[in-house]
Amino acid sequence: MKIAITGATGFVGTGLVEKLNTPENSLLILTRNAERCRRIFPAKVYPNLEILTYTPTISGAWQNSISGCDAVINLAGEPIAERWTSDYKKAILESRQLGTQKIVEAITKASNRPSVLISASAIGYYGSSETAIFDETSNPGNDFLAQVCQSWENEAQKVTTTGTRLVIFRIGIVLGKGGALAKMIPPFKLFAGGPIGTGRQWFSWIHHSDLINLIISALERPEIAGIFNATSPNPVRMSALCDSLGKAIGRPSWLPVPSFALELLLGEGAQVVLEGQQVLPKAISAMGFTYQYPELNAALKDIVK
Repeated sequence: MKIAITGATGFVGTGLVEKLNTPENSLLILTRNAERCRRIFPAKVYPNLEILTYTPTISGAWQNSISGCDAVINLAGEPIAERWTSDYKKAILESRQLGTQKIVEAITKASNRPSVLISASAIGYYGSSETAIFDETSNPGNDFLAQVCQSWENEAQKVTTTGTRLVIFRIGIVLGKGGALAKMIPPFKLFAGGPIGTGRQWFSWIHHSDLINLIISALERPEIAGIFNATSPNPVRMSALCDSLGKAIGRPSWLPVPSFALELLLGEGAQVVLEGQQVLPKAISAMGFTYQYPELNAALKDIVK
């Protein structure tokens, strides 16, 4: 397959490119920083990979490269776990809404259109709750992240008018050698780890490998279409996550991180960690996907080994 990928240098994207790096595949990486991209994906290791510089939110000649691709995987977006100034909130929204709009525009214009668009979204779509259980049929929330996810998905949905198959993954917290765990493990190793906030907030997660395998399943199986919660079938409370993480690395989980400390660091962006939602992947279970790591303890043991 010839596959165009945005967000390829991110935590999920790098792992996906590594898995797709086979003699049978041709990869087109759309990136804002070609030099950094070449360092991450050196030509000697990735001989079938082409790098193209683009501005995600602006139409341009880069869009012509989509014609002739078999698939597009759209993972681009500004990081969420940062301090949310008004300018940064605008960047979070535009990187997803406009970035997806321009990808769909490129597919629409293509003389030889991709057969599938796989587009990221997030479980922030549902808003937060300590008591509700969300699946793919649940209504959206009304906070900032929920509004971002709705705008993001609405742009992706427009591709269906072209005949291109659409798969949207509402991704949970991705656990792997990087990402959220990379920020959580150092305090534990210094015997200063523990629950963040109340510890009662739900933590809907997925192992890095399972997410990559999900994306590849969507590439390879033409019957897969629609919206899927990309989470483990076993979400946990934050306190349980921290207990399991402490055990996995042989450290106690006794020093809670107060909510105000995180709010001082991240401002409104702290809600990503301090609030949560219990999200179940009913559509993924229905499609018969087999998780390598459905349980948290096994997932953490694999990651920290």
